[in-house]
Amino acid sequence: MMVTTETLRSVLRTSRSDPILKLKSAEQGASLALDLLSLGSRAALGVSFLLSVTDRLGFYGNPGERGVSWGTLFLDYAAKVNAFAPAWMMPFLGTAATVLELLFGVTLVLGLALRWAAFGSAGLLFLFGSAMAISFGIKSPFDYSVFAAMCCALFLGLAGSKRWTVDTLL
Repeated sequence: MMVTTETLRSVLRTSRSDPILKLKSAEQGASLALDLLSLGSRAALGVSFLLSVTDRLGFYGNPGERGVSWGTLFLDYAAKVNAFAPAWMMPFLGTAATVLELLFGVTLVLGLALRWAAFGSAGLLFLFGSAMAISFGIKSPFDYSVFAAMCCALFLGLAGSKRWTVDTLL
């Protein structure tokens, strides 16, 4: 379906029929939509990574408390997700995932090295989703939208806007 300028304007009208945004062309509307989708995708992925990291470090309380997913037992969860891997790898896998999520979370929120951060995030999410599928069954990564988040990261890497990023300031 092709979006025209008039379609966009009709959607963006207030109750008084005054346009919320004055768009000069459909290209400007598409550009604004890409900018907003990119900003929202960066924020959603980056904040999700950062919240997971702070949970793993015990910032929200102990494991089992309300609102705490992992607490300080995240290495136990890493062992469950990577049930196919040898036990000696668990500290490395859990720590590597945490460090990468912290790195990708910060870089996505800031928009720093955006393409690298986006593709790195997609790779990490693919590995995590694949490990979940192997250990828990294919339904598990879909229950937690891991592959949807991976596609969001791929969108950022392939078509994401650099507007409102640190990259544009450098």
